[in-house]
Amino acid sequence: MFPMLRMRRSRKAKVRDMVRESMLTVNDLIYPMFVSEVDTSPIEIKSMPGQFRYPLSMIADEARAVAELGIPAIILFGVSSHKDEVGSSAYDPSGVVQKAILAIKDELGDDLLIITDVCLCEYMTHGHCGIVENEKILNDPTLEILGKTAVSHAQAGADIVAPSGMMDGMVDAIRTALDDEGFQDTIIMSYAVKYASSFYSPFREAATSGYTFGDRTTYQMDPANSDEALREASLDLQEGADIIMVKPALPYLDIIYRVKTELGVPTAAYSVSGEYAALKAASLKGWLEEKAVVMESLLAIKRAGADMILTYFAKDVAEWLG
Repeated sequence: MFPMLRMRRSRKAKVRDMVRESMLTVNDLIYPMFVSEVDTSPIEIKSMPGQFRYPLSMIADEARAVAELGIPAIILFGVSSHKDEVGSSAYDPSGVVQKAILAIKDELGDDLLIITDVCLCEYMTHGHCGIVENEKILNDPTLEILGKTAVSHAQAGADIVAPSGMMDGMVDAIRTALDDEGFQDTIIMSYAVKYASSFYSPFREAATSGYTFGDRTTYQMDPANSDEALREASLDLQEGADIIMVKPALPYLDIIYRVKTELGVPTAAYSVSGEYAALKAASLKGWLEEKAVVMESLLAIKRAGADMILTYFAKDVAEWLG
């Protein structure tokens, strides 16, 4: 007890660093990138200042810039010129993501891990993540398409596929499809715990994936639920997921903590577009000091238990970390 015990002793400059419990490094970072076959030059995303949709012709150069900062991985989202009712562009061998993977691998080889988002919303006319019939999202007919999409990404050279549609059985369908085609070593990072969040709005502008009716509450999780997150994650692990993702990150630090401590598996957290937009806007207004709040926020995600963090601030953080 005070005065024998003084907690401030360990907060002096050098000692403070030595007793630090959590550490954020560049190896924790994954950078999301949008690649477009519609645009011919970089298009800044209005609701995400500093973030761009890149044309296919530039994606390899941008990926090299990311790799040169020491960031180990990117995750790709495609903006397709063709949308239909079955998401055919998602699994087209000549699709935008497939071409982007080939271009980046040709430029960088294995110097950068390529993760691909496996979902259909960007490729559907209605903007939902599955086959639709009478405005109902059909689970089981969607699974075969997700499997085909994952295989097409693996064939192009993706290192990790990340199913994000929150369809029941999606991991099993993808694992089976990959294994049947000889891609037993392709890693699955499952968006197992994806909440129906209001923080996704800027992403829909970025990926042109807004929906034309209803919402996504019939397949994405209720923000009120915590135990359900453990059930979702456990099921995906049983189906063959190698990494479990929690999305969003900052509003769900308790969920990240529970997944990591109760399941003890590699855990990713996606600091989503709305989190980026909020911090960026406040920083541009001069209300917050950008570097300080970004580093504090990401450190909180790491402290909660995330082994890897998907963040639009990845390039900035890599530069700040030196």
